[in-house]
Amino acid sequence: MNKLARTILPIDSASTQRPIAIVNWLLSVAFLVFIMVIVGGITRLTESGLSITEWKPIMGAIPPLNEADWLSEFEKYKQIPEYIEITGPAGMTLADFKFIYFWEWIHRLLGRVIGLAFAVPFVYFAVKRAIPKGFGWRLTGLLALGGLQGVIGWWMVTSGLAQQTDVSHFRLAVHLLLALFILACLVWTALDIQNSSGGVAKPARMTGFGFIVTIVLFLQLLFGAYVAGLNAGYVSSTWPLMNGHLVPEGVDYSYGLWTAINYDPFLIHFIHRWWAWVVVGFLVVLARRIRQQSRMASVAIHIAFGTQILLGIATVMTGMNIVLAVLHQGVGALVVAATAWGVHELGQLNRRNIRS
Repeated sequence: MNKLARTILPIDSASTQRPIAIVNWLLSVAFLVFIMVIVGGITRLTESGLSITEWKPIMGAIPPLNEADWLSEFEKYKQIPEYIEITGPAGMTLADFKFIYFWEWIHRLLGRVIGLAFAVPFVYFAVKRAIPKGFGWRLTGLLALGGLQGVIGWWMVTSGLAQQTDVSHFRLAVHLLLALFILACLVWTALDIQNSSGGVAKPARMTGFGFIVTIVLFLQLLFGAYVAGLNAGYVSSTWPLMNGHLVPEGVDYSYGLWTAINYDPFLIHFIHRWWAWVVVGFLVVLARRIRQQSRMASVAIHIAFGTQILLGIATVMTGMNIVLAVLHQGVGALVVAATAWGVHELGQLNRRNIRS
């Protein structure tokens, strides 16, 4: 992160100190969001997300401190369908509950840390009038998105507390995609502020091709979230074929194609597996277009999607090895950050061409 900041920031005068500090702050928060995505992946893969059945934004930061508190939390968990139908019959012990509780608590605690890591410096820079002109509302919007993310996280959890044994994969997708959108916005805003001059904003503009790349990547991330929410990664452990077939058997089309696309784990796995190569094609073109302008951004895009493809294949072929699966989600966040960087560079290049 600091290496990226040093590379893209011209440190040449005292007047740039505060913009540099703001950029470093935003990149630091982006790094925390990246860690949050990884912890969220662990929480999902360990089935820990429903272990805390209440939302207490302030007091919830304090974990159970004694055996009585732990037994109380365990009793609350025993009332939900996941325990009644799955973990209870499987013989869950208090020690097992403490394990899943830990990951959900860490996930929520990190959300609180990110909120403070953004809000406190934001107030400081605002009081010091150090925020470049034109960025106050954008940073306020990012703060609001962070608060909204907490609300959506609880909205997601509630979908698995009453009638279902798991959270809604649609709500999980909203939760994950918003986190990745916030990550991309933090990177984009940091780059815009780095390019501001004399307190005047010079924001990059989204180009037509940049928008197309964003939509293509969004669809891949959406189906990745569906795969996670429906445990669709487990339906096949072979690659490139799925259980001996290019197009998997077992897809339920009885309620129509649209329903299958949104609910069937075989079809969703298939789409996520092969749409990845469409994403690769667009990212290669993006990287080539910005190669002369920013070789580092171009290299970052190639490394990110190359690593992600290899991790995706390895995750499938190992039957959803948890370490590989978590790395796959984490590198997915890096693909988003690298793509945001590349699309931003393309926007800057287009702006210069228009002015010239």
